[in-house]
Amino acid sequence: MNGLLSGALAGAAGTAALNAVTYADMALRGRSGSQVPEQVVEKTTERAGVSLGEDETAENRRQALGALLGFGVGIGVGVAYGLIRSRGRTLPDALALGAAASVASEGPAVALGLTDPRTWGAAGWISDVVPHLAYGIVTAATYRGLRANR
Repeated sequence: MNGLLSGALAGAAGTAALNAVTYADMALRGRSGSQVPEQVVEKTTERAGVSLGEDETAENRRQALGALLGFGVGIGVGVAYGLIRSRGRTLPDALALGAAASVASEGPAVALGLTDPRTWGAAGWISDVVPHLAYGIVTAATYRGLRANR
C-alpha cells in the first residue's frame, strides 16, 4: 500500500477518533457542538456568491458541508503525512499531526474572524487540544500499522 493511500486511511481513522472524543466530551459536559464549521461554510459561500438554498435547506447544507470540511481536513492531513513519511522523512508523529489538524481546521475560521483562540480560556483549549491529540495518536498508529503490513 502506498504512502498516499495509507495516509488517507490513517487520517480517516484519526478523524473517527477525533469525532468520538469530541462527542464524548459533549455528552459528559452536556455542551453543544461548535457552530464554527457551519459559519466557515456560510462566510465562504457568501464570499464566493454561492447560494445554498433557502431557510432550512440552506441550514441543513451548511451543517453537512461543515461536517464534510472536518472529514476533508482529517483525511487531507493524513494524506500529507503519508506522502512525507513515504519519502523517508520523520516527524514527531502524534503531536505534529494533532497540531497540523488543529491549524488546518481552525485556521480558516480565524482568518475569517469567526473565532479567536486568544479568547478561548482553559475549557475551550482542552476541548480543542484533546480531540486533536487523539487524532494525532490514532493517525500515526494506524499509518505505522498499515505500513508494517506491506
